[in-house]
Amino acid sequence: MKSLNLWPNPNPRILQCRSIPPSPSPSPSSVQCHSSLTQHPLRCAVLGAGFAGLSVVWHLFKQCPKELNLSIDIYDEVGIGGGASGISGGLLHPYSPKVKLLWEGAQCWKESMKLLRIAEEASVSKDCRTGESVEDMRAFVAHKRGILRPATDMKNVIKLNDNVKTCLPSCRVETLNNEKAQSLLPGVCLPFNTAFYMPEALNIDSQHYLQALYRGCENLVKESSTLGSGQKQLSLHKRSVHKLSDFEGEYDAVLICLGAKVNMLPEISGRLPLRTCRGVIVNLELPDDMIGYPENGPSILSDAWIAVQGPRSVNVGSTWEWKSMNSSSNVSSDEASNAVLQLLPKACTIYPGIKDWVFTGARGGLRAMPPLTALGSLPLLGCINDVIGRNHSCKYWLFGGLGSRGLLYHAWLGNLMAQAVLSCNEKVIPAELTSWKATQTKM
Repeated sequence: MKSLNLWPNPNPRILQCRSIPPSPSPSPSSVQCHSSLTQHPLRCAVLGAGFAGLSVVWHLFKQCPKELNLSIDIYDEVGIGGGASGISGGLLHPYSPKVKLLWEGAQCWKESMKLLRIAEEASVSKDCRTGESVEDMRAFVAHKRGILRPATDMKNVIKLNDNVKTCLPSCRVETLNNEKAQSLLPGVCLPFNTAFYMPEALNIDSQHYLQALYRGCENLVKESSTLGSGQKQLSLHKRSVHKLSDFEGEYDAVLICLGAKVNMLPEISGRLPLRTCRGVIVNLELPDDMIGYPENGPSILSDAWIAVQGPRSVNVGSTWEWKSMNSSSNVSSDEASNAVLQLLPKACTIYPGIKDWVFTGARGGLRAMPPLTALGSLPLLGCINDVIGRNHSCKYWLFGGLGSRGLLYHAWLGNLMAQAVLSCNEKVIPAELTSWKATQTKM
């Protein structure tokens, strides 16, 4: 790994940086150093321990030169995966509802697979010592069942079939008729005799994945300490974040990865083009006297998705409550009842047998939804010192607006954010992800 573009500074607490030319396909090796490293550590605060926060932490440790002293503090009041990321549906694939490859979907898919492997390796290295098998450990990270997407609108069937022709070789999309779909998932109902099957798509247990990814970060820190290189430190603080000024003077960089909670920061509130939307998912289980879900039966994407947790357990989601400010994972009995009333009829349309499953619980989360652009709903990234105004002694970075596709976007964007932070160069981030700042009113 080449070292970074960090320059000496009379104030050793702040690392002065020089811009480097943008690269069409930035990589860690594109960031170079032409000076000696300060003896003081580069201190970073990462606000949020969900998809965005843990991805950027892992990439910061992975990309930083071995000589650099790097200290990262993570702040999250509910801990690893305790927010919206941890209760997400976990259905991972790179396609839109019309089976069209999303913007930079190939790169996102590739980087997500890398982080999944890191999480799997970390979970095995820690937990196989307890006597559990490798297969058991890997199962909780990714349920490799594939995903089935029934066609629900005849007007779109032709378009969907056209989109299938441009699918990724690493995440294929197969067109199935009713007979083939029934052999894959007996009892499935195809309103228009057509479904699209993604055999390589995954169903992730999001909370367990994030916990395993945190272990991967810890492993990187331990590995660096055995190599006689610069000191690396990682700490998790279960503490609420109330305002950015609390971090002023303590850190060289503050990375804001708070999801929908970013709008609760007084320095940022009302200045980001984000909408909040609460989603509730319900868990259903099958009575003991009934035949369970097929062992390798796929999860289902439709008006209501069905994420298989096991032969007798599924999650169904999600509701959409726009403008909600409720970020609690706890769901009241009334909210749970309303969620079941909304979701179960939609799920029954595609998988009628689910009407016999029994409600066992519900969880909720608050999404931060970015604006719709010509390229789709893209996350918001970049340095926001100009957005929040005033002079600051550190760099503030935003990594937010992942919406309902955080699992797909987090790995690739975490890689880019780490490059930008370590080089103090926002231009390594694609302009499509920073252009939102040009429309914001400076206050």
